[in-house]
Amino acid sequence: MEHELVGLAGSGGRWRPVAAGPFTVLAVALALLPIRPVWLWAALIGAVAAVPWLLGALPDARRRRPRPYWRLSAAGLERIGRGGLVMTSYERSRIDGLAITTGDGVLTVFHRFGRTAVGGLTAMGLEPLAVFVTARRLGIPMHVLDGEATDLLDPALDEALRASGLEDDIPGSGPLPRDHAAEKRLLDQEAALLAAAHEPPAEPSTEASGDGSGDGSAAGRPGRGRGGRAGEQRLDTPEPLPSRRRIMLLGALTALLGAVMIVRIALDGTSEFGARLAAGCWVLAAIAGVLAARRRLLRAAQIRWTITADRLRVRARPGRRREVQELPAGDVAAVVVGPGLRLDPVSGEPRRADLAALAFGHRLELVARLPAHGLDGFQLAHALDDHGYRVITPGARAPRRPDYGLEGLPEIFAQVPGGRLVVTDGGLGWADAAGDVVLKMPEDRIGGIELLTIGGHAWVRLYDSDGDEFFAAPLSALRISRTDLRDSARRAGLPVNDAEYDAYMSAAFHSAVSTLAAPEPERAAAALPAQPAGPEGGGADGPRDVPARLPQDVTFPVSAPPSPVTAPGALLDATRRSRVGTYGMSVLLCEAVALLGAVWLGPDLGGFNATASWSMPAGLVIGLIGYWLYDRNRSQLRVSSAGLAVVTRRGKVEWDLARDRVGGVGIDESAERMPRLVVWAPSGRVLRQITFPPDLDELRRACERYGVPWGPPDADRPAPPPPEL
Repeated sequence: MEHELVGLAGSGGRWRPVAAGPFTVLAVALALLPIRPVWLWAALIGAVAAVPWLLGALPDARRRRPRPYWRLSAAGLERIGRGGLVMTSYERSRIDGLAITTGDGVLTVFHRFGRTAVGGLTAMGLEPLAVFVTARRLGIPMHVLDGEATDLLDPALDEALRASGLEDDIPGSGPLPRDHAAEKRLLDQEAALLAAAHEPPAEPSTEASGDGSGDGSAAGRPGRGRGGRAGEQRLDTPEPLPSRRRIMLLGALTALLGAVMIVRIALDGTSEFGARLAAGCWVLAAIAGVLAARRRLLRAAQIRWTITADRLRVRARPGRRREVQELPAGDVAAVVVGPGLRLDPVSGEPRRADLAALAFGHRLELVARLPAHGLDGFQLAHALDDHGYRVITPGARAPRRPDYGLEGLPEIFAQVPGGRLVVTDGGLGWADAAGDVVLKMPEDRIGGIELLTIGGHAWVRLYDSDGDEFFAAPLSALRISRTDLRDSARRAGLPVNDAEYDAYMSAAFHSAVSTLAAPEPERAAAALPAQPAGPEGGGADGPRDVPARLPQDVTFPVSAPPSPVTAPGALLDATRRSRVGTYGMSVLLCEAVALLGAVWLGPDLGGFNATASWSMPAGLVIGLIGYWLYDRNRSQLRVSSAGLAVVTRRGKVEWDLARDRVGGVGIDESAERMPRLVVWAPSGRVLRQITFPPDLDELRRACERYGVPWGPPDADRPAPPPPEL
């Protein structure tokens, strides 16, 4: 059909074990049974362990049966099962409209008898933009509603599927409500697709690339007003660590080790229960190792893009030619680069992806879904644009502003009209409009005054003599400028700290004097005042406008700017709770190994009780000493105005990042893994992962104190410099 949207679904036929869990339990149970003879016992264990893989290799099991998928066409919204059988159908004539809820991303069908929640867009394998454009091309009214699907339905009905929807890149508060902002973004993208589809063909161009290879012509392909850059450009995701070869080798060695140990136990005899228990443990370890290696191997796929002016070639899985997608450039009107969907490599179900590419044709049909998770969105978008493709990206996100309240402001601040903060008599005070101080804080109560920037505004934090924060407010609410407060407090001898101002003055000083460090004699001579050099060189009565010659080795030594390791900053360590927990896990792991060793080797070392009597204390001592050796050289995070660095307690630098490379520090809430503490680049790419968990409040304060942005970067709106510098 001309307007048809097919949901993302995995293809059948992949070789995978069938019912691996039940057969693993059966193999372990067989290992515990006293079966005679021992060769039959070992053969049964190996046969049962191999049955899932043999079942997965059968032709019937590997037959390519595509998974059920959803389809939106002129016939309506349908779910197609195996063999092309329609499992669920919403006829076009009975659909009054479609709606997407921003809260949970559920697609809802409006009909004459009410509303029906079909399911989450992610679980259906459909993208919001593709559904929006296709439905409007089919003449189906399309709506974007704020809230969840359960808000539109009877609570007694079944709860709709929960999935991530459109709310990720939509501001929570702004000039437009959430649903209006989401619908406006979809309309803007649709308008960009229409402009790309109806743009006149580009004139033949012979613009060459920088290396001179190819002609760079984009003639005969509509959608661009200029010729694409010639040549070929490749974009690859980082190679998996460990590599696929090492993963395969580790899985094979695990299976081989388990088989060898079972054979050894069979040769030694299985009359005792301890030997059979050890065999069961080896069976479980071997099968679990092979399954884990297979799972890790599926996830360790590397995506490779080959971009030319004539075609796009994307390979998602190495070693499989049928997984290669080739798309001629003439079939592509525009490429939408942004958040999308991808197939889970293990389960084959659609999952959300941080980056994906949707290729639309000249009739606004979805031509292809190109995987791009793991790539840098900045590089991908610019590489496509350089080769003549029209690139459309979602609208600019509203910057994430930190939420800081004013609960700490005393009530007298609001009761005094025209009041302002002043520095008086060696302390701080609150003065009214006439200048009379109505509230005073003596110097002995002030342990420190900290000036910083939060959300683009100047703030002040006050600490008591014990170092605890007791007051924080923006300077605009206190009606005093940053410069006045800093200078007045320093003249009064109060402990004031303005790290951003000091860093700014240091950088300005180094940039001003860096020209004086040049070794040229002319520059050095021009930088010094003229000196008399006798009657001819301009003595007391001679001309003074001729500078005296200086030795060529006269230079002005200028110290290099501080690095993230040497610059003054805050040193953050792992929390005491995490260190104690890691100590406990290390001890428990060593105790578990000691217990298994006593079960396995006990018959050869005098029995289980005798072996456990010395192996358990030895495991305790090894766990404590082993983690102490690691903990005494643990990593610590250093936050300074020059950047970030992770150094060990012995001074070894694991990594460091300059301030201009840091776009943000904070928690990465990922859908596929546990939240982690990461460092982002200004483009939004994760640069480093902080493996140890420092105190988040201390880290946030250190970042605010030294000018390091806290939270994901706002690439669309760069942070301004600290105010009133």
